[in-house]
Amino acid sequence: MSDQRPFHSIVGRSYQSGAWSDLPLTVAQEVPIALVYNGISHAVMMASPADLEDFAVGFSLTEGIVETASEILDLETVPVEGGIEINITLIQRRMAGLKEHRRSMTGRTGCGICGAESLNSAIRPQNPVVSDLVVRPDLFAKALAALDDHQDLRKATRAAHAAGWINKGELALWREDVGRHNALDKVIGAGIKAGLPPKDGVMIVSSRCSVEMAQKTVAVGVPILAAVASPTALAVRLAEQWGLTLVTSLRPDGFNVLTHSHRVES
Repeated sequence: MSDQRPFHSIVGRSYQSGAWSDLPLTVAQEVPIALVYNGISHAVMMASPADLEDFAVGFSLTEGIVETASEILDLETVPVEGGIEINITLIQRRMAGLKEHRRSMTGRTGCGICGAESLNSAIRPQNPVVSDLVVRPDLFAKALAALDDHQDLRKATRAAHAAGWINKGELALWREDVGRHNALDKVIGAGIKAGLPPKDGVMIVSSRCSVEMAQKTVAVGVPILAAVASPTALAVRLAEQWGLTLVTSLRPDGFNVLTHSHRVES
């Protein structure tokens, strides 16, 4: 059975200033996670083995497998040889749709769209975000500091990403994973399960903003995505098209707003 702890300790060797020494080290776990829908394996993602029910809900929503979490009837996490299976039971209508659009997504850590069957299927059409949310500029520095405080896996291993859900100006939920897409899926799943309203939410991520991150945020109707690093050009173009406010280059003393800046007070 696979090790289900998010990290474990090893002892390596360090060479510094001409001398060798033992090096106790904490490293992040990376485990194959199979998402199995109604008995049919759909995707295998490399992920941290924590908060896996949140991951399953978030992945199912952001990949368009379900429209609402209520279409998931049951979830079961089962350790198996070589990894972990998440057995997900969908309502029959959703399973029929999944069979029509199945794709194999076995890939590297946090793989987002590497398994899409064609270029046309890599970026799904999205309904534009509809939200009247307007936030104060100081929200971002406050949320960034709060997210940093809660990144236990990153502090232990220096090898994890984090994502947070801001609600009513406060960091309400946060999740970590070795994959940035996985961390976002986990926090989206946790937020939907907790009943947080997407149209009033802000997502904050410790990584760069790729088109997959924008797509996942828009898929659940969250109007603002804030990222520590820079975006890709495609992420900016599609955020504009999808009505997503894209905040990037987050620092304690500032940030950039690249699309739909009306949601951040001037």
